[in-house]
Amino acid sequence: MKLRDVKEILDAEVIVGEDHLDLEVKTAFGADLMSDVLAFAKAGSMLLTGLTNTQVVRTANVLDIAAIILVRGKKPSTDTINLARDLNIPLLSTKYILFETAGRLYEKGIVGCLQKVEATSVRN
Repeated sequence: MKLRDVKEILDAEVIVGEDHLDLEVKTAFGADLMSDVLAFAKAGSMLLTGLTNTQVVRTANVLDIAAIILVRGKKPSTDTINLARDLNIPLLSTKYILFETAGRLYEKGIVGCLQKVEATSVRN
């Protein structure tokens, strides 16, 4: 599915990356803990999160995340927007909560980049 389809499904606002709406996406990962994102998210996935700070963009950059979808109507700071623009990472915002965002995407064919963690990968 293209990022433009994601935008429509989520009635999302494109904050950064209007020129990337033809990007093909197939998977997503949702979390507000960037340590979980670093441990479990996969390159090419969309990141669904309620965090709006620059650390989200830096984490997405390290993992080669395809796009960041901010949930709950969150709006990023100017620093976050500028960093996303500088690093060429699409940044969108939807008013749906994280659970609803994931459900709507799953219903349309987006799957999790990880379905289940292995016993050895779970950290306390």
